[in-house]
Amino acid sequence: MSAAFEQKLEWLVENGHAPLLKGILHGLEKEGLRVDTSGQLAETPHPRALGSALTHGHITTDYSEALLEFITPVFKQSGDALDFLADLHQFTFANLDGEHVWAASMPCHLPNEEAIPVAQYGSSNVGTLKTVYREGLKYRYGKMMQTIAGIHYNFSLPEALWPEYQQFCDSKESLQDFRSAAYFTLIRNFRRYSWLLLYLFGASPALSASFMKGKNHELQSLGDHTLFLPHATSLRMSDLGYSNKAQASLNICFNHLGTYANSLHNAINTAYPAYDEIGVKVDGSYRQLNTNVLQIENEYYSDIRPKRVTHSGEKPLHALKERGVEYIEVRNTDINPFLPLGIDQTQADFIDLFLITCLLADDAEISTCECERISRNHDLVVTRGREPGLKLERKEDEIGLIEWGHELLDKIQLTANMMDRVDGSQRYSESLQAQRSKLDNPELTPSAQVLSALQSQQISYEELVLQQSDLHRTSLLAREMKGQTADYLREQAMASLEEQANIEAADTQSFDEYLADYLAG
Repeated sequence: MSAAFEQKLEWLVENGHAPLLKGILHGLEKEGLRVDTSGQLAETPHPRALGSALTHGHITTDYSEALLEFITPVFKQSGDALDFLADLHQFTFANLDGEHVWAASMPCHLPNEEAIPVAQYGSSNVGTLKTVYREGLKYRYGKMMQTIAGIHYNFSLPEALWPEYQQFCDSKESLQDFRSAAYFTLIRNFRRYSWLLLYLFGASPALSASFMKGKNHELQSLGDHTLFLPHATSLRMSDLGYSNKAQASLNICFNHLGTYANSLHNAINTAYPAYDEIGVKVDGSYRQLNTNVLQIENEYYSDIRPKRVTHSGEKPLHALKERGVEYIEVRNTDINPFLPLGIDQTQADFIDLFLITCLLADDAEISTCECERISRNHDLVVTRGREPGLKLERKEDEIGLIEWGHELLDKIQLTANMMDRVDGSQRYSESLQAQRSKLDNPELTPSAQVLSALQSQQISYEELVLQQSDLHRTSLLAREMKGQTADYLREQAMASLEEQANIEAADTQSFDEYLADYLAG
């Protein structure tokens, strides 16, 4: 990060634009497995009292029928998003019959892959499309991946800031193109430095031994039912979880919106021999949407995504190409089993600081060599991040993780100072100091705390997370929720069921015809 970063901060403050950052928009998406009171995966359908997983705007499912997904509205204050997320948990707990929401990213005990139910969305063509896509994921990657949970942090800069920032940068592009390019600067810098977030907030150093049953691995045993790595931070973000070798050859380019969209478009339209062997429709049943490298855009598992709200029936990639980047989605956040929501205000404040700093830092493109270094650093941190003396690659040299982390925090401190002045508080500096403490003492990281709890209590991963799940359920049910929010969520549940029924009644095409039109669109 060069002097240009400090010049941009100085410009924001001296020209009176820093207060615009009060208008940053936030949204949260959080997944969580439904389990029974003994910590076994729920095999029950998505509860009708929660509404339709197809049409409900706030409570749906992700890959598995048992994998709930909570989606908050967009708020200017991250604290309001956290409050709404708490409301969603509380409403859900009140409507789950003898079930918990698993309070960790890596799943509960899984007897076998067949026990994992694929998400169902009703009989409509659009609902069938969503289920067939997930069937494709089952055949391509296995069903175990459909039980991993995480938190997505959605972030966008206020619209009023963009014209001012464009003028400062002396850009002659259209405002839409300038905004997209700036977001891609943020994305590139996020990829360079996101290893720091994995160190600070990674919370999956261990998992249930059932997750790796019958697979080769290099994990160590902790008792009979738990596997771990002693210095791991986020096994969820390793090759065991969402980072998968099947997509390693895609080489998606994050330097520009155009190259990003083109590389994804090519992947969606390029046949892949291994998937051709699976087949599309076999014995009258669909196994996947197509045999291409990606069935749809969302199949590409990246730790950060450029996003744009889509129109009805519009594909995400088309929306991005037509109207540019609207916000970014951070996807590398583990669920912290010691926090009721898996994330808290301190973490949200730091993520804001990190993303603002990434936006204002150097806009250098990522070369192929640097891309490979980024991948190697990522792999080191998720599996060995707390290892004493661990070194990462920086340009043509090596640097200690702790030393580099402090250098980054020194830069982020400048952003925190600005945000504290805007907010009239010390909350951002306090958030940063909490992260600096984790660099000074790795035992304060969530990943270390998980292993410490397992070892000190001499319990399994499954027992620890079930214990935390029960604690969080009790505490969230005891909180006071505004009556109007509870009424709103009940109304949304009923309205979503009615909307799903209307969609199903309105279908006129066969699914074969619908899918052909969708893929051709």
